[in-house]
Amino acid sequence: MTEPTMNQYAPPMAHVSDMQTGTGVGELKIFSSKGRIGRLRYLAYSAGAGVLFNLSVTVLTLVLPPVLLSLVALATMAVLIWFHVITGIKRCHDMDISGWWCLTIFIPIIALVWVFAPGSRGDNRFGPPPPANTWGVRLLALILPAVVLIGILAAVAIPQYKHYTDRARAAQAAGPR
Repeated sequence: MTEPTMNQYAPPMAHVSDMQTGTGVGELKIFSSKGRIGRLRYLAYSAGAGVLFNLSVTVLTLVLPPVLLSLVALATMAVLIWFHVITGIKRCHDMDISGWWCLTIFIPIIALVWVFAPGSRGDNRFGPPPPANTWGVRLLALILPAVVLIGILAAVAIPQYKHYTDRARAAQAAGPR
């Protein structure tokens, strides 16, 4: 710094080559809590895991005796809970919050946040953004809304049908007038 032409307050002019700009996307690790997943992929994975659980328990009900079925169903439920916790952690990472926040999913209103709140754009402290959704993820994500819609329609239609059949039986029992 003894040279008169150098300014000691000037910024450094060296090129730093180890800095990354973060233009890529993250790798999907389905069975790891590392990384990020978006809201549609979170919905798809949750719905897909639920469908697989229900199918496996249904098949096991037909095959196994009741005592063994309860043990296998509990083990399958433990795997399902583990998978939901892992996907919840990755969803938290996408929103740039700690994975411990996935414990709040049991509060009903907060559960909607996981589905509707967007993730952070670009890189965050948990890694690069997740890859784009494929058509398989989009179709799998439609399972949950379809099941909810069918359930609502069934809850309305079944009592109405029972009321209709009861009235028909009563009219038939009364005989012709």
